[in-house]
Amino acid sequence: MISNMSTPLIGLVDTAVVGQIPDAAYIGAAAIGALIFTFVFWGFGFLRMGTTGLTAQAHGGGDVAGAAAVLGRSLLVALVAGTALIVLQWPIRESAFAAIHASARVEGLARGYFDIRIWAAPATLANYALLGWFIGLGRTDIGLILQLVLNLTNMALDMLFVLGFGWDVRGVALGTFLAEVCAAAIGIAIAVRHIRGMGAVWSVQRLLMPAQLKRTFAVNGDIMIRTLALITAFLWFAAQGARQGDVVLAANSILLQFIAVAAFFLDGFAFATESLVGRAIGAAHRAGLTLAVKMTTTWAAAVAVLVSLVLLSGGPWLIDRLTVDLAARAAASAYLPWAAAAPLLGVWAFQLDGIFIGATQTADMRNAMLVSLGIFLVAWWVLRPFGNHGLWAAFYVHYVARTATLLHYYPRLVRNVPATAG
Repeated sequence: MISNMSTPLIGLVDTAVVGQIPDAAYIGAAAIGALIFTFVFWGFGFLRMGTTGLTAQAHGGGDVAGAAAVLGRSLLVALVAGTALIVLQWPIRESAFAAIHASARVEGLARGYFDIRIWAAPATLANYALLGWFIGLGRTDIGLILQLVLNLTNMALDMLFVLGFGWDVRGVALGTFLAEVCAAAIGIAIAVRHIRGMGAVWSVQRLLMPAQLKRTFAVNGDIMIRTLALITAFLWFAAQGARQGDVVLAANSILLQFIAVAAFFLDGFAFATESLVGRAIGAAHRAGLTLAVKMTTTWAAAVAVLVSLVLLSGGPWLIDRLTVDLAARAAASAYLPWAAAAPLLGVWAFQLDGIFIGATQTADMRNAMLVSLGIFLVAWWVLRPFGNHGLWAAFYVHYVARTATLLHYYPRLVRNVPATAG
């Protein structure tokens, strides 16, 4: 949880830093730029999620060499995919801004952000693979160290470049780029040392085993489609907010930061679920699976209630800290109840994601998310007359759809695990 909490703090610090500029356009530009990279990079979120599930199952089954090979394959994919994103940056950038109808001022600032941060692609994707691998091994302490290196470095550089040097959103992008490279270098060094300590080695033959490559690509392909569908919903949410003007865009961006902090906090339980469920399935132990699900979900639900209460009570104070623009403050306060209640609905979807990732039942995840995206778009269409409140209501419908569709597949997942330890 502590490790995961540090990730959305990047967004909060970015927002708080540019929010000291008395112009809502800067907050909107930072939010749009970050959202584009969330969409682009988390299309490769399988490098975190797929790596966790495959590693946990290999670890649970006692296959040390297999666990090491999972990381090797993931890092190779990260390098190739990251390089491809840099090469294809022009069509990616133009397609993204064509889809988001922000004001000319916001778009101009966001383009400067994009042109810098895209160069972090290989390091960013490598960090996903590294975090997923250490979570799969149950070494969340190392994951915490890497996330702290990444996020504390990013925070310090943001404040230096923006508040110190006056580089607005370009300083935010440069700080993120340097932090990602630093964290990836340290993470790879730690991973190599850890693999040696496990008594394993990377071999080309093991990394390129046809059966394992086929399984890796199948799992990762499903997760990629699922993640793109999820991020499409968030991108659509941001785009519709942008159509309502810079003030609404800024307000929604601030509140989405609150939801991101809550989601990443609660995802700490989901990550634990991934590791525990993966180990139970690797050991062919249904009782262990059931216990892991009950334990983590009970705690996650209790913490979700607490998080919602904190957001509701402390939200106005946080909004005032994140921006000095009075119009953005007023709008964010008006829509705060929507953001504050989001953890109560989202926690169930987060937990189910963790269960299915640990079980590597990724085809079911893919299908469920595609259906959920369709339901979200229909809900948005129906609720359009209610403006931004209708947009937030559709966002809630999306949470409910995610939960319901995964629950449909859950009984079959449990049945597929032997009732006694293998």
